[in-house]
Amino acid sequence: MSHILIIDDEQDILDILAYNLEKEGFEVTTSLDGVKGIELAKKILPDLIILDVMMPDTDGIEVCETLRKLPELSHTSICFLTARGEDYSQIAGLDAGADDYITKPVKPKVLVSRIKAIIRRNKGGITESTTNEPSFIINRERYLVEKNGQSYHLPKKEFELLALLASRPDIVFERDVILEKVWGTDIVVGDRTIDVHVRKLREKLGDHHIKTVKGIGYKFEN
Repeated sequence: MSHILIIDDEQDILDILAYNLEKEGFEVTTSLDGVKGIELAKKILPDLIILDVMMPDTDGIEVCETLRKLPELSHTSICFLTARGEDYSQIAGLDAGADDYITKPVKPKVLVSRIKAIIRRNKGGITESTTNEPSFIINRERYLVEKNGQSYHLPKKEFELLALLASRPDIVFERDVILEKVWGTDIVVGDRTIDVHVRKLREKLGDHHIKTVKGIGYKFEN
């Protein structure tokens, strides 16, 4: 049974989402507050966190950034749920480490379908994750990247993107292939999703490993 944590400042939203997800067999924990939600996440280690962007005090972007700094939650996916549909808001969510983005209002059946797709994808994942460079190690079991003796706990989608590219060094992966392998065909993500995740990887690991092949996609170089 997958455990889902929902963080939203509207009790009605929490009740509706929890009811529909529990009816589908999910274990659900809820929080009205971002800070308390972080503490709950560290305690229960959920499979997925559904997080509202617009919350008082600590907003969803800040909560997501905090969650992504916790190694024990590196396997946890984060999905933003918000009424804001602007492109900049989606990019901000991806920048913060979110794996997906759902815009309110959304029908319960549609939401449940999206959540099932995310969790199904997370339980699959990419098995090939090796490089030819001894100083660059991708540890699939621990979701850990080691480079020159330094360890990096990456968010799930960043890790899977890196693992995919590194599975075949110097081979160009087209954008459509990357979306299918990392996000799946049953999850809708924005056009900028891959670019944002590549930029985050370059910021952490350096910009000389992942190369852009203009008009086609990306490749990994040792």
